[in-house]
Amino acid sequence: MRFRIDLKIFLFILLFYCTKQIESYAMIMFFAILHEFGHLMAGLILRMKPEKIEIMPYGVSIAFQITQKDYNQKIKKGNQLELKKIMVALAGPITNVILMIIVSQMKVNVFEGLMMLYANLLLVLFNLLPIYPLDGGRIVKGILHIFLGKRKAETYANRISFVTLILVTFIASILIYQVENIAIFLIVLVLWGIFMKEDRIYERRNKIYKLAEKSIEIK
Repeated sequence: MRFRIDLKIFLFILLFYCTKQIESYAMIMFFAILHEFGHLMAGLILRMKPEKIEIMPYGVSIAFQITQKDYNQKIKKGNQLELKKIMVALAGPITNVILMIIVSQMKVNVFEGLMMLYANLLLVLFNLLPIYPLDGGRIVKGILHIFLGKRKAETYANRISFVTLILVTFIASILIYQVENIAIFLIVLVLWGIFMKEDRIYERRNKIYKLAEKSIEIK
């Protein structure tokens, strides 16, 4: 299993330290790790083998190995692998909801309790955005794959991600102006970085699909 640290995390630590929000960032990262632990446990229960763990500025990411056997087990136009991916994606936000319930029952300082609830709620809302490869985007893409097939799922997931990101950016711009919080700006920046990376991958795959279609037409 491979392990990687995104060096941009140190820039985030410096920015949050300089803006006196390092405690909030540390708390969010702590619950983000527990969020990812939920993904890991779901994957292991579904007999998926972890392939890569990556520590990033906005949390931890775990990738699982995909076997040929998983691809060959079909359900409609999709396959059982997509159902597994959907369940694994749901496990993270569900973990945060469970943590919110636990925190609400704990006897802690009111401010600390609210901060922990806020951190988990933020992670739930952030990860359920239908922007691939966030959990929400994975769920949407998995459902589309099962009913429409791989290529249409990738196309629609890419379009949904872009529209959602435009709306999020618009709302975030208003919030940044009102509350003057750098964290909101960084979240939007991270989302655009995630989308642009996946969009490049999508464009490369789309070119391969078109070349394959032309090859079939020539034959």
